Amino acid sequence: MWKLFKHLGEHKAAVLLIILLLVGQAYCDLALPSYTSDIVDVGIQQGGIENAVPERMREETFDSLSLFLTEDEKNEALQAYDLKDGIYERNTSDKETIDRLNQDFGMPMVILSSIQESGQTDMAGLKEMMAAKGIDDTKLQEMKKQAAEEMGDMSDSIITQKAILFIKAEYEAMGMDLNDVQMNYLLSTGAKMLGLTLLMMAAAILAGLLSSRTAAKIGMDLRGKVFTKVVSFSSNELNKFSIASLITRSTNDIQQVQMVEVMLLRMVLYAPIIGIGGIVKVASTRTGLGWIIGVAVAAISVVVLILMQIAMPKFKKMQSLVDRLNLVSREILTGVPVIRAFSREKFEEKRFETANKDLMRTQLFTNRVMTFMMPLMMMIMNCITVMIIWFGGKGIDAGNLQVGDMMAFITYTMQIVMAFLMITMISVMLPRAGVAAERIQEVLDTRPSIHDPSASRDGELEKAKGELTFEDVSFRYEGAAEDALEHISFTAKPGETTAIIGSTGCGKSTLIHLIPRFYDVTAGRILIDGVDVREISQHKLRSLLGFVPQKGNLFSGDIASNIKYGGSHISDEKMIEAAEIAQATEFIDSKPEGYESPIAQGGSNVSGGQKQRLSIARAIAKDPKIFLFDDSFSALDYKTDMVLRKALHEEIEDATIIIVAQRISTILHANQIIVLDDGKVAGIGTHEELLATCGAYQEIARSQLSEAELKGGSAS
Repeated sequence: MWKLFKHLGEHKAAVLLIILLLVGQAYCDLALPSYTSDIVDVGIQQGGIENAVPERMREETFDSLSLFLTEDEKNEALQAYDLKDGIYERNTSDKETIDRLNQDFGMPMVILSSIQESGQTDMAGLKEMMAAKGIDDTKLQEMKKQAAEEMGDMSDSIITQKAILFIKAEYEAMGMDLNDVQMNYLLSTGAKMLGLTLLMMAAAILAGLLSSRTAAKIGMDLRGKVFTKVVSFSSNELNKFSIASLITRSTNDIQQVQMVEVMLLRMVLYAPIIGIGGIVKVASTRTGLGWIIGVAVAAISVVVLILMQIAMPKFKKMQSLVDRLNLVSREILTGVPVIRAFSREKFEEKRFETANKDLMRTQLFTNRVMTFMMPLMMMIMNCITVMIIWFGGKGIDAGNLQVGDMMAFITYTMQIVMAFLMITMISVMLPRAGVAAERIQEVLDTRPSIHDPSASRDGELEKAKGELTFEDVSFRYEGAAEDALEHISFTAKPGETTAIIGSTGCGKSTLIHLIPRFYDVTAGRILIDGVDVREISQHKLRSLLGFVPQKGNLFSGDIASNIKYGGSHISDEKMIEAAEIAQATEFIDSKPEGYESPIAQGGSNVSGGQKQRLSIARAIAKDPKIFLFDDSFSALDYKTDMVLRKALHEEIEDATIIIVAQRISTILHANQIIVLDDGKVAGIGTHEELLATCGAYQEIARSQLSEAELKGGSAS
């Protein structure tokens, strides 16, 4: 899983900004329930009066309250209020000061409210009554303490309610409209909630945008890295992974990682922030119901662990089944002509259906397991809500809890549970994404077996001639028990044609592939102008070569882009000249769009012979020092083959030409012919020399040439 977070580490600035936005979003999200609680408790139940510290009160009321205050409390109250025209107006909104005054004013307001309700005296005669009964400051403080003890556990609730009633009566006595007081509080609190909601929405949108951009950038970077790495692979690495698997890793696997990265940034980072914040807020509500959260978290954890234990093995298996489906699909789609020719449609349909059903069964199993998750989570959340209401209702009935506090507690609990639920939902995708990330990393961590030397000798080949030498070369495929080539030695000189012939599977194509370092030799050396090809950078080496593979590969575009594939330096004149040498102008000129005629993917809209001629033209246009033709004339008719070879001989005088061929007529006039037999050199010489001395060559010649041609030493 750490690989998923490793990719995020490459975008630290964006991740940090997203975290800051999520913290802001969580702050707003967590602040809203407390405002909801205030609207219910303060705005509705208390008429918009927040505490026992009135905004305004009459001078006589202040004096009456002062009778029950200590000297320090009285001084603090005098500093918090300004006297003007017989009215004390509060001059501070400092929270600590207001909290202290709330504690100081509460009990005196309860006592004064009780005196008012009893009708024993008015506010003006209170002092006279106290003096008449001999009640001094000490006795007043004892009265406050005794009254608080008599209220017991309900003291806070009763004090708050009595204080609010006292302040309402005071406001009415001053001619204030209580409806305006309530409406002002509701409007101001609602405006704060609206502002927080807008901020939360802006933070969520920005965090979502940055998360999507960051995940998309991670996906783009991964695709680029995987593509660059795969392009650097030799045939050994390509065979190890398989093309189908590499395509899956470059598309499906990276898509899985990208999708989960978005959720990591939006959900996994947000969940602990909102969860921890919710726990802090719940602790501050002092409802005594915190144990319910512990029950909820424990229940969710048990459900998740059980479901993950069941589904995890299947998640790991799923990616290999996707690989298998892609492999079968690729084989079937590329082999449609052969399948139809052998009437194997039903067989291939069953093969595809098997791979498809295996994947479907695994997906259905994991989906069925995970479908239990949401109902179970919703059941847990509903049970938690019922528990909060049940035990909260008892608290309200006992006077220990207010309705708004219970509503806020429910909201905070749901936020905490949802935080765990978000982590749970992402945990469904993490196993599969983790497997995908490992598969991607496996490609990225693979060291190509073909690599450039630490100190290249490119400078020695600035004016390369193109002399190619094999010195006792042997080669064995990875994992093979025997060598595919053994002790191969020959020299191919510029201006000459060297042909390689032999039976099927004797190692002809393998020998050609060693020159551009598609594989590296197991033993011996391959030299160009006396420089070992392993001591040359791959770019420099391949710039000297014009390679035409056995199967001509064309790319989507047009004819011109395919012939000029060797580089932007190739001019139109050079392109046309190459097409003429390759005998391709005949069919190119017959097309209405000429060199701008479109080429479909893989060259599917041209014939095999046309594809080969365009591949040959592509190599010629590059103007290399060494031409490598890997059985590149097999799709050409004899006449075109002969004309093309003649044009090559006349137009390309200084280059080294190496031709792998099955037909003797193709290599008849080569300067030297190398006969391979089971990976070994069976003979080297001209056509005439080999007919006289090489038994393997004689067998090939007898199978292709008539008696007259054998005796004449030539073929038309």
